[in-house]
Amino acid sequence: MKNQPPHTITPEILNRVAAISEAIGRLTVLTDQARALRLRRINRVRTIHGSLAIEGNTLSEAQITAILEGKRVIASPREVQEVKNALAAYDRFDTWKPEAEKDLLEAHSFLMSGLIDEAGMYRQGGVG
Repeated sequence: MKNQPPHTITPEILNRVAAISEAIGRLTVLTDQARALRLRRINRVRTIHGSLAIEGNTLSEAQITAILEGKRVIASPREVQEVKNALAAYDRFDTWKPEAEKDLLEAHSFLMSGLIDEAGMYRQGGVG
Protein backbone atom coordinates (compact mmCIF):
# COMPACT_ATOMS: atom_id res chain seq x y z
CA MET A 1 0.00 0.00 0.00
CA LYS A 2 1.45 3.32 -1.10
CA ASN A 3 1.28 6.51 0.88
CA GLN A 4 -0.74 9.08 -0.95
CA PRO A 5 0.32 12.73 -0.32
CA PRO A 6 -2.48 14.98 0.95
CA HIS A 7 -2.01 17.27 -2.06
CA THR A 8 -1.79 17.12 -5.82
CA ILE A 9 1.45 18.04 -7.58
CA THR A 10 0.48 20.44 -10.33
CA PRO A 11 2.56 21.95 -13.16
CA GLU A 12 2.53 25.27 -11.26
CA ILE A 13 4.04 23.61 -8.17
CA LEU A 14 6.70 21.93 -10.34
CA ASN A 15 7.55 25.25 -12.00
CA ARG A 16 7.92 26.96 -8.63
CA VAL A 17 10.13 24.17 -7.28
CA ALA A 18 12.28 24.43 -10.42
CA ALA A 19 12.54 28.23 -10.04
CA ILE A 20 13.57 27.88 -6.40
CA SER A 21 16.18 25.27 -7.32
CA GLU A 22 17.62 27.53 -10.04
CA ALA A 23 17.78 30.47 -7.62
CA ILE A 24 19.62 28.35 -5.04
CA GLY A 25 22.04 27.23 -7.74
CA ARG A 26 22.76 30.84 -8.76
CA LEU A 27 23.35 31.85 -5.14
CA THR A 28 25.74 28.94 -4.67
CA VAL A 29 27.71 29.95 -7.77
CA LEU A 30 27.84 33.59 -6.63
CA THR A 31 29.00 32.54 -3.17
CA ASP A 32 31.74 30.35 -4.66
CA GLN A 33 32.84 33.18 -6.94
CA ALA A 34 32.91 35.62 -4.01
CA ARG A 35 35.05 33.19 -2.02
CA ALA A 36 37.45 32.75 -4.94
CA LEU A 37 37.75 36.53 -5.42
CA ARG A 38 38.36 37.03 -1.71
CA LEU A 39 41.05 34.34 -1.71
CA ARG A 40 42.74 35.89 -4.77
CA ARG A 41 42.71 39.29 -3.07
CA ILE A 42 44.20 37.86 0.14
CA ASN A 43 46.90 36.04 -1.84
CA ARG A 44 47.65 39.20 -3.82
CA VAL A 45 48.16 41.21 -0.63
CA ARG A 46 50.30 38.47 0.95
CA THR A 47 52.44 38.13 -2.17
CA ILE A 48 53.03 41.87 -2.39
CA HIS A 49 53.69 42.12 1.35
CA GLY A 50 56.26 39.32 1.21
CA SER A 51 57.99 40.66 -1.88
CA LEU A 52 58.25 44.18 -0.51
CA ALA A 53 59.29 43.02 2.97
CA ILE A 54 62.31 41.29 1.40
CA GLU A 55 63.29 44.71 0.02
CA GLY A 56 62.88 46.39 3.41
CA ASN A 57 59.33 47.75 3.14
CA THR A 58 57.81 47.75 6.64
CA LEU A 59 54.12 48.11 5.78
CA SER A 60 51.78 45.45 7.16
CA GLU A 61 49.26 43.39 5.21
CA ALA A 62 46.53 45.57 6.74
CA GLN A 63 48.22 48.73 5.46
CA ILE A 64 48.67 47.21 2.00
CA THR A 65 44.99 46.24 2.00
CA ALA A 66 44.07 49.82 2.94
CA ILE A 67 46.15 51.17 0.04
CA LEU A 68 44.49 48.66 -2.29
CA GLU A 69 41.11 50.01 -1.12
CA GLY A 70 42.22 53.60 -1.77
CA LYS A 71 42.48 54.52 1.90
CA ARG A 72 45.22 56.65 3.43
CA VAL A 73 47.84 55.06 5.65
CA ILE A 74 50.43 56.57 7.94
CA ALA A 75 53.72 55.53 6.38
CA SER A 76 56.63 56.93 4.45
CA PRO A 77 55.68 58.16 0.98
CA ARG A 78 58.34 55.88 -0.52
CA GLU A 79 56.86 52.74 1.06
CA VAL A 80 53.36 53.72 -0.06
CA GLN A 81 54.66 54.31 -3.60
CA GLU A 82 56.35 50.90 -3.58
CA VAL A 83 53.01 49.29 -2.68
CA LYS A 84 51.10 51.22 -5.34
CA ASN A 85 53.70 50.25 -7.93
CA ALA A 86 53.60 46.59 -6.92
CA LEU A 87 49.79 46.58 -7.11
CA ALA A 88 49.92 48.08 -10.61
CA ALA A 89 52.58 45.58 -11.72
CA TYR A 90 50.64 42.67 -10.23
CA ASP A 91 47.69 43.56 -12.49
CA ARG A 92 49.95 43.29 -15.54
CA PHE A 93 51.73 40.00 -14.77
CA ASP A 94 49.64 37.94 -17.15
CA THR A 95 50.42 40.27 -20.08
CA TRP A 96 54.21 40.12 -19.78
CA LYS A 97 56.44 37.49 -21.32
CA PRO A 98 59.45 36.71 -19.11
CA GLU A 99 61.72 36.25 -22.12
CA ALA A 100 60.82 39.62 -23.71
CA GLU A 101 63.26 42.42 -22.92
CA LYS A 102 60.62 45.11 -23.52
CA ASP A 103 58.37 43.43 -20.95
CA LEU A 104 61.23 43.27 -18.44
CA LEU A 105 61.85 46.98 -18.86
CA GLU A 106 58.12 47.73 -18.65
CA ALA A 107 57.87 45.74 -15.42
CA HIS A 108 60.85 47.67 -14.06
CA SER A 109 59.13 50.90 -15.06
CA PHE A 110 55.96 49.91 -13.18
CA LEU A 111 57.86 48.83 -10.07
CA MET A 112 60.20 51.80 -9.91
CA SER A 113 57.88 54.59 -11.07
CA GLY A 114 58.21 57.60 -8.78
CA LEU A 115 61.13 55.98 -6.95
CA ILE A 116 64.01 56.47 -9.37
CA ASP A 117 64.51 58.66 -12.43
CA GLU A 118 65.58 55.82 -14.75
CA ALA A 119 62.52 53.60 -14.26
CA GLY A 120 62.20 51.21 -17.18
CA MET A 121 65.76 51.71 -18.44
CA TYR A 122 69.07 49.98 -17.97
CA ARG A 123 71.61 51.74 -15.73
CA GLN A 124 73.97 54.06 -17.57
CA GLY A 125 76.62 54.11 -14.85
CA GLY A 126 78.11 51.88 -12.23
CA VAL A 127 76.44 50.51 -9.14
CA GLY A 128 76.93 52.51 -5.94
